[in-house]
Parts: sequence; C-alpha cells; structure tokens
Amino acid sequence: MLWKRLMAIALAGMAATTRAAAQDAAGKIDTGDTAWMLVSCALVMLMTPGLALFYGGMVRQKNVLSTLMHSFTILAVATVHWAVIGYALAFGPSLGGFIGKPVWAFLSGVGQEPNADYAATIPHAVFMAFQMMFAIITPALISGAIAERMKFSTFVVFVICWLTLVYAPVAHWVWGVGGWLRNMGALDFAGGTVVHISSGVSGLVAALMLRPRLGYLREPMLPNNLTLTVLGAGLLWFGWFGFNAGSALTAGGLAASAFVATHIASAAATLSWIIVEWLHRRKPSALGAVSGCVAGLVAVTPAAGFVSPQSALIIGLIAGAVCYGAVIVKPRLRYDDSLDAFGIHGVGGTTGALLTGVFASKMVNPAGADGLIYGGFSLFNVQVLAIGATWLYAAAVTAVILKVLDALMGLRVREEEEVAGLDLTLHGESGYNFMSEATV
Repeated sequence: MLWKRLMAIALAGMAATTRAAAQDAAGKIDTGDTAWMLVSCALVMLMTPGLALFYGGMVRQKNVLSTLMHSFTILAVATVHWAVIGYALAFGPSLGGFIGKPVWAFLSGVGQEPNADYAATIPHAVFMAFQMMFAIITPALISGAIAERMKFSTFVVFVICWLTLVYAPVAHWVWGVGGWLRNMGALDFAGGTVVHISSGVSGLVAALMLRPRLGYLREPMLPNNLTLTVLGAGLLWFGWFGFNAGSALTAGGLAASAFVATHIASAAATLSWIIVEWLHRRKPSALGAVSGCVAGLVAVTPAAGFVSPQSALIIGLIAGAVCYGAVIVKPRLRYDDSLDAFGIHGVGGTTGALLTGVFASKMVNPAGADGLIYGGFSLFNVQVLAIGATWLYAAAVTAVILKVLDALMGLRVREEEEVAGLDLTLHGESGYNFMSEATV
C-alpha cells in the first residue's frame, strides 16, 4: 500500500509538469525547444561513432577497421538516403497506414516552418534531422551481427535496401501520422520497435543466412581492445539522453522525465548484468558491465516518456538479466551473432516494448495510455501486436533482401579473405601497426 501511495504522489507531480509544458506550446517556433532539439540531434549523431568504437573493440585485431567502417560509412549512406527518399516514406502523408507518400522527396517542402502534425514548436527541418539520426544508427546496429565475414560492397547495398523496405515502413506504422500501429494506440517513445526490434531481428536473420565465422566455437575469438568498447559504451550512454529525452520534441517536463528514466534504467541494467554474471561465472567482467548498460538503454527506449522513475528502475533490472540470458544461450543454439546485436537489441527491445505495456501511465504522459498495472489491458495487447508485426515483417523482408543480394553480389567474403582479415583484404590497411621505428 505504501508503495502504491508513493507511486501515485510521484506520478501526479510529473503529470502536472507535463500538462503545464503542453499548455506552453503555442504552435509556433520556440527557441528553447529548437535549441534542445539541435543538441539532441548532435547527441544522437554521436551515438553512431560511439557504436563504431563499441563494436570495433569487440572484434579480432584483423577486423577492427572493417567494423569501424560499417558504422562510419552508414553515416554518409543513410544521410543521403534519408534526404532523397527515406524521410518522405517514413513521415509523408499516409498511404493506407503502411508507407508515406513521397511528397517530401529530396526534402521538398521541409524547411524552417514548423509542421504541426509532428512538432509544432520547432522547424520542420530540425524534426527531419532528428529522425535522420535514428535512421543512421539503426542499420549500424545490424552490423554487429554480421561482423568479420560480410562483403563490404554487399553490406552498403543492403543498408540502402533495408532502409527503404524495412525501416521506413516500420517507422511510418508506429510514428507516422496515419500509421496503422499508431492508430491502434501502440506506444514507442523513442524506438523500441522501430529501431531495436527491427535491427535486432534483421541482424539475427543476417547471421543465420551468412552462417558462422570460420572457427566459431572451435577457436578463441577474443576482443582486440575492450578499452575501445568501454569508451564506445560511454558515448552511447551519453548520446542516449538525446535519443530518448529528445524524443519529447520539447524542452520541458516530459524531456526531463524521459532523461531521468533513461539514466536510471541503464544504471539498473548495468548492475543487474554484473550481479547475474558474477553469480553465474564467478567474475564480473567489463564487457558484461557495458553490455548491461546498453541493454538497459535499449529496454527503456520505448518506455522512457511513458513511465515513472520507479518503473524505469524495474525495467532496467529485468532487462539486464534477460539480455544476459539471451547472450549466454547463443553458443548452445550455435548461431553466430558476432557482437550480440540480437541478444541485446532484439531481445532488449522486445522486453522494453512489452514492459511499456505493463508500466506506462497517463499520469506521466497524458498523450500515452495506461499499462497493465493501471488497468490498461488493451495497451498490452496492442504492444504484443506491434512486437509481433515488427518481428515478422523485419525477418521476412530482410531474408528476401539478403537472398536477392546473395544471388546478385554474394554475401560473404572468400575464405582466404576471412582468414587474413577484412582490414587488409577489403580496405588495404591495418588498424594497428606495431613495427618499431628501426623497422620502418
């Protein structure tokens, strides 16, 4: 009873703050909101180089540059794609709830004036740029599943096809005005389904179709530089405040609530993973700590703007343990998700989307809905539907894309290239040169 009273008091205070912020929005450009959203754009952009370091430190020395190249190249590829057609397909006027009309192709009509359908207090161009950063990092997450064995040329073409046929439709379903899941009431504050489930499931499909790396489960495949991975995780945690709190699209109470929920969930998941690993393997690892951190960030992403700090704490604790379980079972199932894109993003995103249906509260965000613990049975059912639809669609379309590309270009590098390492064979350079000056 005491817990329920404390929760009610906390939620009532946040609801009042959120209502006041909503009343302040006057449908015109607000310089404070615009400044916050520009900062959030920069924070989310930083996450992709952060992801490059996070992934780059976990692969073997001979593949570190090829792994970094995945994320860095996507910064360019996804940006151009988003400007040409991606934004129009994801957020344009709806065609049957499935995809947007390409009226904003080449960013035609996307300028300095606000768009009342999406963000009434910031320039339309700022909203577009913010969403662009999400479109950049999402396919970069997939690269963790196929690291150390996929042809770079095929990967670049895959990213373009995947953004067009998977990311843009799913983003429209959930976030686009008229999207069928949005109309049904599905909640995804900052990308649990759109970003993490879609990329995680697609990564699993790609890992299965590419087959395991040579020597997988027979030879040691140790990380080349965990200090890079820890640094990358720190940048991801830092950038995630823009990812989640920026999704409020205003500099007000809702952004503050999402900011706090994000930080608490990540910290809780870090501790959860450490404790479970400590009990299971008798030693807490740095790789486990940063993996738990990211798992918590992933899980709270769909919920951040709909749940209280207390609920975020629970979400983080659950996510750390669940994602740890998903990662340790991988060798038993004998699939090679190289850097656990599915175990953390697919499983973490699914867990977070489900728990949003449990813990969401209209007292935190009146524009949301009440979850199971507040009597919102219908929301939970819609969340399950959204998860299932995203899983099935992402898996099916990704499989088709990869099958076609395999026939046209080939998916995997030659065996001798994989043995020598992709840095030298695909990019003609090495990430680490330890020759002495005398040798040079």
